[in-house]
Amino acid sequence: MLASPWSWRSSSFWDGNDGLWNSFIVQVGTPPQDFRVFPSTAGQETWVLNPQGCVNGEDPTGCPCDRGAIPPGVGFDVNASSTWLPNGIFTLNAQEEQLGYTGNGLYGFDAVVLGTDQKAINLSHQVLASIADKSYYLGQFGLGPKPINFTTFNEPIPNYLSTLVNFSMIPSLSFGYTAGAAYRNKSPASLTLGGYDSNRFNPTNLSIAMNVDNSRPLQIALQKVQARGNTGGDVDLLPEGTFHFVDSTIPHIWLPQDAVNAFVSTFGLSYDSNTDLFLINDTMRQRNLQSMPTLYFSFGASLSGGATQTISLPYSAFDLQAGYPFYENATNYFPIRVAHNDTQYTIGRTFFQEAYVIADWERQNFTIAQTSFDNLNNVHLVAITPPMRGTAATTIAPDTNIKNLSKGVIVGIAIGAVLLAGAAIMAVALCIRRRRKQQARIIAEDGASRGTTHGTPALHEQEVKPMLPYAKPEMSSDHAVNELPASADPVEVDAKSQAILSQYHELPAGSDEFPEHIVNPNARERQARVHRLRWSPSSFGRRT
Repeated sequence: MLASPWSWRSSSFWDGNDGLWNSFIVQVGTPPQDFRVFPSTAGQETWVLNPQGCVNGEDPTGCPCDRGAIPPGVGFDVNASSTWLPNGIFTLNAQEEQLGYTGNGLYGFDAVVLGTDQKAINLSHQVLASIADKSYYLGQFGLGPKPINFTTFNEPIPNYLSTLVNFSMIPSLSFGYTAGAAYRNKSPASLTLGGYDSNRFNPTNLSIAMNVDNSRPLQIALQKVQARGNTGGDVDLLPEGTFHFVDSTIPHIWLPQDAVNAFVSTFGLSYDSNTDLFLINDTMRQRNLQSMPTLYFSFGASLSGGATQTISLPYSAFDLQAGYPFYENATNYFPIRVAHNDTQYTIGRTFFQEAYVIADWERQNFTIAQTSFDNLNNVHLVAITPPMRGTAATTIAPDTNIKNLSKGVIVGIAIGAVLLAGAAIMAVALCIRRRRKQQARIIAEDGASRGTTHGTPALHEQEVKPMLPYAKPEMSSDHAVNELPASADPVEVDAKSQAILSQYHELPAGSDEFPEHIVNPNARERQARVHRLRWSPSSFGRRT
C-alpha cells in the first residue's frame, strides 16, 4: 500500500532577527531536546543551536530562545543525549556560501523527531549538526534530496527525506511549502512531505523543469517585477530579466544593482553600509503603508515568452524589522540585497509568504503557485506518487461516451483492467519485499567495511570549493562571530551507520489541480549529486 503524505504542523512561534517567520519544532537526542527551525528548500540536513551560539555577557539574555532553543535548553547538549554519536566538526558547506553565509557545524548522528503531537515522525541515527555562527540565526530542516558525505564520495548517507521514503513513511521525494504570513493575522505556514495541501494554493498550469546545475535546482526565469498602486503610479522594478534561485533558507531577495536602485527610489529606502541592509524611515514607511502597493513577480522557464506565472505580494510582506545582531533595537528595513553576480541572484523566504512551492525531486520539476489563505482550518493532502507507480496526482475525467460501447467491448475492457491491476499489485509487492530484504541486510551488516556506499547508485561528484572569506552575510562586522572548534584530525563516518538504501533523484511537482507543462524533457535523466561536507581546520572559539 502506498504511504500517505504527511503534514508537519507549524509551531505557534514567529521567530527571526530579520522578520517574523513561522517556525517548526524538532526534537533531537534521547531524551528529546526541543528546537525551533525553518524549512530549507536548498538544504539536506537538520541544524539546531549549539550552546556556544550565545555567549554570556556579550549576547542578549534571551539569545538562546531567540535562536530557537526552547527553555530550559540553551543549545543541543550532546552529553545529555544517550544516543548521540559524534562525527566531527565540518564546514556547513551550504549553497548560501555564495551569499557570504559561513560557519562550522558540530556533526554527528542522533534521533530526530519532527513535531510534538501524536502524529510526529521519529527517525533514529540521523545526520545532525549544531551551529554557533550567527549567519544562520535559527536552525533549519533540509527539504532537499541529496545524500550527505563526510569524507569521500563513496560513503553517501541518506538524508531525512530520503529515509522517510525508504521506510515507506511518505510516498515520494517531494514537498509542498508556504512560509505563512505574520501580517495576515499570523496565518500559519504549511509544510507537507510526500505531497501537498491543495487548500493552500490557487491552481496553476505552469510546472518548471529543475535547473541542470543541481546546486541551484529551483531556478526560475524572473521576467518582470512591477509595483502597482503606489503614489507614483505603476513602476517596473526589474530592468532586465534574470534567472533566480528560489531558496527559503534565507529571508532576502537578491537583485541586480539596477533593480535595487529602482526599489530604493520607488519606496524611499536608504542603504546601511554597516549591515548591507536597506532601511526605511518612519515617514516613508507610513506613506507606503497608506498607499499599500502590490508587487507582482512574473516568471517562467525562459527570460522571455512562454508560459508564465505571476505571484502578487502586498507591501506588508516587505515591511520587516531587523534585530540583534544587526541592530541593538528593532529597526525597520526592506528585505532586498545587492547581488554582485548571477550566482547570487536569489529569491528568499519573503517570497514564500505569498508563494506555495511544490517540488517533485523524482520527476525533476517544480511548481510555484499563489498561496491561498481562504481555508486555513481544513487540510486536503494530495500524494505525489513516485514515477514507477504512475503519474503524480492524476485525475481522469469520466468518459461520457462509454455507454455507447457494446457489451462485449465493455467486458473485454473490464477483464483487461483486472489483469493489469493484478500485475501492478504483484510488481509493487515484489518491489517492497526486495527493499525490505535489502534494508534488513544493511542493518545486519554490523561489521561492514569503511568503503561501503550504503547501497546507493553511481552518483555524480560535486566539486568541493575552498572556503569563502567572511563577507558580512547577516550582521555587522562589529559583532563577534561565534564558531565551533575544529577537531585535530578529521573524523570519518562510523561504518556501523544504519543508513538505508535509497534511490537519489531530484525535483518537483504535478497535481490533479493542474496539467504538467515540462519545459525540459531531459531533466528526468539527471542524477542528484552528493552533498559533501568539508572538515574544518579552523581553531576553537570565535572568529574575529
